[in-house]
Amino acid sequence: MDVLRTSDARFAGLPGYPFAPNYVDVAASDTEPLRMHYVDEGPRDGRPVVLLHGEPTWSYLYRTMIPPLVDAGYRVLAPDLIGFGKSDKPTRPDDYTYLRHVEWVTAWFEALDLTDVTAFVQDWGSLIGLRIAAEQEHRFSRMVVGNGFLPTADRGTPPAFRIWRAFARYTPVFSCGFIVGRGTVTKVPRAVRVAYDAPYPSSKYLAGARQFPNLVPTEPDDPAVPANRAAWAALGRWEKPFLCLFGANDPILGKADKPLIAHVPGAAGQPHDRIRAGHFLQEDAGPELARRIIAWEA
Repeated sequence: MDVLRTSDARFAGLPGYPFAPNYVDVAASDTEPLRMHYVDEGPRDGRPVVLLHGEPTWSYLYRTMIPPLVDAGYRVLAPDLIGFGKSDKPTRPDDYTYLRHVEWVTAWFEALDLTDVTAFVQDWGSLIGLRIAAEQEHRFSRMVVGNGFLPTADRGTPPAFRIWRAFARYTPVFSCGFIVGRGTVTKVPRAVRVAYDAPYPSSKYLAGARQFPNLVPTEPDDPAVPANRAAWAALGRWEKPFLCLFGANDPILGKADKPLIAHVPGAAGQPHDRIRAGHFLQEDAGPELARRIIAWEA
């Protein structure tokens, strides 16, 4: 496995991202250890809040949520998935599989021995986070989902997703900052768009970002489907608090909260909401999301 590591100089002076880097080595069952970066802010004895990003972002997406959560006394952790942000980046698309991503993040949870976790998961953060929550429920106390889902290949695929998958595979220029700007309802400043592109100095660094859409299990014979269906069944028995805060202006996942709320017992009676935000609701409404999580936890 050929692995790239983005130079620290690429991350110098990014707007709104003053957080010290932390690293831990993680391995999937069939890979060598890779270095995973994560933000770790707030008191070490505070209740942990884990923020899992998706495609094609990194922990920078949570920069406006982290400070208010820390101010409320939480220990806030935001990892960069392998292939993203400051984490190591295998260079071949085939180096990335759904199972490996689940195992890499599981290894991160285990390395830090995280328990009593409140997790906020979005996009691929939900595909990974909901799997782990179902498989290691003892680590979690609460779950918040924002514009995410757990696909089991028994629902139709929206045309907008098929277009997105083709774009990720074939477009000659893949700019993460451009994609974030297209997935919000507020204008994303140029300096912020540049920050989303900072981890990727050339196309060789983008294999993971380009591959993620292809890994969504949309067909019953996908190798991820059995484990996802088992996780979906486990979520059907999940009685811990489960909250959906969705950006309503998302053409692909804006209404994916409805089946989650209907399926998960812990979702009953929770203050679910759809807010004026796009797919990247953390970019549109990060401080508001943090305030809602704090109020929900109180």
